[in-house]
Amino acid sequence: MTAKLLSVIVPCYNEEENIEDFYRELQKQTREALTRHGLEMEVIYVDDGSRDGTCDAVRALRKQHREVRLLSFSRNFGKEAAIYAGLEHARGDLVVMMDCDLQDPPFLLPQMLDAVLTEGYDSVATRRVNRKGEPPVRSWFARRFYGLINRISRTEIVDGARDYRLMTRQFADAILSMGEYNRFSKGIFGWVGFRTKWLEFENVERRKGETKWSFWKLFIYALDGIMAFSTVPLAMASVFGVLFCFLALVFIVFIIVRKLIFGDPTSGWPSLVCIISLVSGVQLFCLGIVGQYLAKTYLEVKKRPIYILRQEESDSAAAQETGRGEQA
Repeated sequence: MTAKLLSVIVPCYNEEENIEDFYRELQKQTREALTRHGLEMEVIYVDDGSRDGTCDAVRALRKQHREVRLLSFSRNFGKEAAIYAGLEHARGDLVVMMDCDLQDPPFLLPQMLDAVLTEGYDSVATRRVNRKGEPPVRSWFARRFYGLINRISRTEIVDGARDYRLMTRQFADAILSMGEYNRFSKGIFGWVGFRTKWLEFENVERRKGETKWSFWKLFIYALDGIMAFSTVPLAMASVFGVLFCFLALVFIVFIIVRKLIFGDPTSGWPSLVCIISLVSGVQLFCLGIVGQYLAKTYLEVKKRPIYILRQEESDSAAAQETGRGEQA
């Protein structure tokens, strides 16, 4: 009987220093569990247009370990595209996604395998119970984001959730069926459903290198998540419009009454300027919300590929230039 295969997807962007360390730690922590469950493993490093020696480090690792595979993008497409590419090329009956910087601890993987293979779960997800080592401002905004999106979206997104997740082939195929260009994986995982078990762990700081997620990138990513899984901001724009129409009517009545009683047509112009400025600002804000949704729609209807693969290196595919990644 052919052994089942576990595909490990590892998105990489300028992670040259962590390639070998990650693989060594992964093998150390999972060897016994893989043998116990009769699993073989492939490790798919997805190079997201790195500018350092990430590809060379993976090639060097491939010379020693044939289960290592390399997917290299033509440019930087982002982590979401790397996750999608890994899922699309994974051959395993089980699939797990892990960061290369070892902030997703490999020692959890045996527990995750037990939950799927013996307890009947479709996926096992992980979440951090604290944010030790992160700047306090970033942690505060992250908590506010999770609180906000769970209020305005029907899709549950767990606070502290990581992309570190083990899933069955059926779960992975469900993710691939959602071929949208603007991707927010944490929301997609929740949207597809299935039985999911959550494992909690203390935050682990990256072993080497620096994070690629600046505060601004995280802010934009949060906006993408809100717009991908909620239409409440559009409803807010409508509410603002109705509210200010009502306030305008009240002000008109107030001005007419004051004119009839006091007969002073010139006083109050500073307050009038303030009101006009406020209403104009709200209008521009609402227009910006509509513009963001329109921009996302524009990107979707162009049907561009989620990623472009420059090179693939594996035992089953010789290194070659190709352009994969069409949307499902």
